[in-house]
Amino acid sequence: MYRLTPHETVTVRRNAPDVLEVEGRWDPHGSPPPPHLHPAQDERFEVLEGELRAVVDGRALTLGPGETLDIPRGTVHKMWNPGASPTRAVWQTKPAGRTLDWWRSIDDLNRHHPPGRFGIPSPPRLAARLREYDDVMRLAVGPPVVVGGVLRVLAALGGRRR
Repeated sequence: MYRLTPHETVTVRRNAPDVLEVEGRWDPHGSPPPPHLHPAQDERFEVLEGELRAVVDGRALTLGPGETLDIPRGTVHKMWNPGASPTRAVWQTKPAGRTLDWWRSIDDLNRHHPPGRFGIPSPPRLAARLREYDDVMRLAVGPPVVVGGVLRVLAALGGRRR
């Protein structure tokens, strides 16, 4: 099991070059992650239990048990569980790429440098990992040139503190 955020874990069900399939679990009363995209991978979610809130390309959705959501590569999105009960979903990433390595890195960061006040680990350390895995995940919180510049500066600090 890998902890991605204070409210989100994944357990690997299948890992092959063409697909990484996990069971995602979101604790109740979670908060949305920053908007992001996956430049070379598609995602598919099937809710097994609970409720999953999503914003995909600016469109807000709420998914319940049995409902699915496909997110094409390059599409800005965020997902979380704002509800009062836990949520479980099957989550597929196609192709698998380096997604599992990215999650291992984030889990390691959370274990050794627990999230602070804003629910994220040290911004410089996180920025170093975001730069290292920009083929897997990119933040979509502003103009790419600005976000890239900020990450570059923070990553330089975070790279020294691994």
